[in-house]
Amino acid sequence: MKKTLLTIMLAAAPAGLLAQAQPQDQSSQKGAQARIDAAIHAAAEAKIPTSLLTNKVAEGEAKHVPAERIATAVEAKLRALVRASAALERAEVKHESASELAVAADALEAGVSEQVLVRLTKSAPEERRVVAVAVLADLVRLGKASDVAFAQVNAAVGTSAALANLNAQVATQLRRGGMTSTLDAAGVARIP
Repeated sequence: MKKTLLTIMLAAAPAGLLAQAQPQDQSSQKGAQARIDAAIHAAAEAKIPTSLLTNKVAEGEAKHVPAERIATAVEAKLRALVRASAALERAEVKHESASELAVAADALEAGVSEQVLVRLTKSAPEERRVVAVAVLADLVRLGKASDVAFAQVNAAVGTSAALANLNAQVATQLRRGGMTSTLDAAGVARIP
């Protein structure tokens, strides 16, 4: 009888613990969702395409990332997008596209200085700007200083062929290191 009672108690214990944990998990989930919603609202207020954040949420959910981590990633992405938007405004870029803003934010997150981002954004032809900024970000991710990377990209940005060649070289180096290029990660179209 004692063994049967002990077996029943042990079997019921996980269910009891699960019932106690559920309200906390639901509260945590609601808190994370509130943070995500607040970030999306702030993006809309700042005239930043909210799709850049909702895509981040969808990516996290597809990978089964916990809601708290998704919320933290969305908040970090919002901060980078706000910084990138301000940098593009300083560069006097009118009507930047979502992909241009996303790649500029990725560059800042990679460690590109805002000053260098502004310089390249001003010097790159509009049709090659997104790729130039992505290559700049990738060079910095590979360990080059912002100014050194800027000089390399700025020298190549004059023609599509030169920029495509530099992009291919950098992408190869990234793959060797087990990394993905900024263009591949962002799903951005290639050089025209």
